[in-house]
Amino acid sequence: MSRGHVIVVDDNESNRLLPGLFLRPLGYSVDECDSAAQALALLQHQACDVLLLDISMPTISGIDLCAQLRTEKRFNNMRIIAYTAHALPEEVQLLTAAGFDSVLMKPIRSHELLAALQAGEAGLKTLLIDEQNELGGWLLSDPTAKIDG
Repeated sequence: MSRGHVIVVDDNESNRLLPGLFLRPLGYSVDECDSAAQALALLQHQACDVLLLDISMPTISGIDLCAQLRTEKRFNNMRIIAYTAHALPEEVQLLTAAGFDSVLMKPIRSHELLAALQAGEAGLKTLLIDEQNELGGWLLSDPTAKIDG
């Protein structure tokens, strides 16, 4: 039985493959898309629990795809996690304002990805910042929320 269905959307093949290597052994089903258009086509006929979405892609950006999905009621319960190589604190604020639930920095680390997924399962809206970022650690959009560990 699957723990959940994750779609990874990134125009870079290595960035698409790595999350699946982490998640499949833990019981998640994972699909990969190389563009926002391919992800939209897949989402027309397949449900998804989590969308791991690259920000910088040709044609349709991750931000544009997130905004489009957030306008459709059927995607209200889908968690959308930004997956980016660059995010200054003000950029992270823009990403959450655009509708992303969490922000992960590339290269992805298994413990950060799992923490973002587990926070979603617990109903927390979180931002995960790369530990090398000057802010470091967790930033919570809900200051009353608690994260163990």
